[in-house]
Amino acid sequence: MSTLRVTAEPLTVHEHPNADALELAQVGLYRAVVAKGAYRSGEFAVYIPEQAVLPTELIEELGLTGRLAGKASDRVKAVRLRGELSQGIVCRPRALADVDLARAAADGEDFAERLSITKWSPPIPPTMSGDVERAPDLLPWVDIENIQRYPAIFEPGEPVVLTEKLHGTACLMTYSVADGGSVQVSSKGFGAKGLALQEDPRNLYWRAVLGADVPAVAARLAEKLGASRVGVFGEVYGAGVQDLAYGANARAEDSLGYAVFDVSAEIDGQLRWLDAAEVLGGELPLVPRLYEGPYDIGKVLELASGRETVSGRELHLREGVVIRPAVERYSPVVGGRAIAKAVSPAYLTRKGGTEYE
Repeated sequence: MSTLRVTAEPLTVHEHPNADALELAQVGLYRAVVAKGAYRSGEFAVYIPEQAVLPTELIEELGLTGRLAGKASDRVKAVRLRGELSQGIVCRPRALADVDLARAAADGEDFAERLSITKWSPPIPPTMSGDVERAPDLLPWVDIENIQRYPAIFEPGEPVVLTEKLHGTACLMTYSVADGGSVQVSSKGFGAKGLALQEDPRNLYWRAVLGADVPAVAARLAEKLGASRVGVFGEVYGAGVQDLAYGANARAEDSLGYAVFDVSAEIDGQLRWLDAAEVLGGELPLVPRLYEGPYDIGKVLELASGRETVSGRELHLREGVVIRPAVERYSPVVGGRAIAKAVSPAYLTRKGGTEYE
C-alpha cells in the first residue's frame, strides 16, 4: 500500500464527456470528478488520495455525508461518476484558506495531520494474525506508490520490467545467518511495526513459507551471495484470503497459493534488491512477468487491466502491475527505491471486494 500524503497540486481540468454540470480535475495521471467551473487549469487545490479517512467535519464541509466508503462512510475510494473513474478528492478546505497552495505544492507540504486525515488500515482476519514478537533483524518491505500519482518515477524509454500484482496478502520472510540460521516471518502490517509472527503451523504466513520450503532456499542463496541476511517477499493468495482467489484455496492444506515478488539481501552491510527470477533460479514460484522493454505509460496502463494470468485459466480480472527498472536504482521522485504500481480501474470499482492487510 502507498503512503498517505495530502498535498497541494496543480490541476489540469478536462470536460466530462457524460455530464454538463461536471468536469474532471487531473492530478498527475489521476482524474477526480468535480463540479463544473469550480477549478481552472493551472490553479492549485488540495488532493486527498484514495484510502484516506476523513473527519466528520471535513466530510460535512465537502458535502460528502453518506457518500464515502466504509462502515462509517468516511473513507475515500475510487468510484465511477456518470461513467468516468474518479480517484481521490480535489478540494480547497476552509482550514487551509490562509495557505498559499502554489508555495505549498513547491515545498511538498503534507496537510494530512492539519486536516485530521488518517490512512485506512485494512482489518486482519484471525488466520492472518497470531502472537507476535519483536523482530529487529526483519528485512523491511517498502510502500509502493502509484505511477498515476508520480508519473515521473521512470523516464520514457527506460528499460523496465512489469510483473502482475496479485490480490492476496504480502508475506515477509527473513533468513539470518547468525546463530546458525534463524527465520522470521511477518505480514506487511506487522513488519512495518518491526514485529514478526511466532511460528505456528496454523498461521497463514507460516503455512506458505514452510509449504514452499522458503527458509532452505534462502539459506542456499545467503551462502551463494555471501549475505548475512536474505529477505524473500511473496504474495499468499487463495479462497479465504481475498475475494480474488486465482483457483487456489487457503482453507485446504495443499492448495494455498504463494508467489515471490521480490528478494533482498544484506551483503557487506548494504541492503541490495535483487532480480527474483535471476537469483532464485526456479526454486520458488514467482509472480507472472508480463513485460520487459522500454517504459511507456500507455503500455503500463494497458497491462494493468485485463484478466489475471496466475491461474492459467483467466478466472477473473487482474489487480494491476508492478513496475521496476531493469537495473535497480534510486528515485529522487519518491526519495527511495524506484518502484511503482498501476491498478486496474475494474479492480478498484468491483463490487464486494475484500481489502485485508
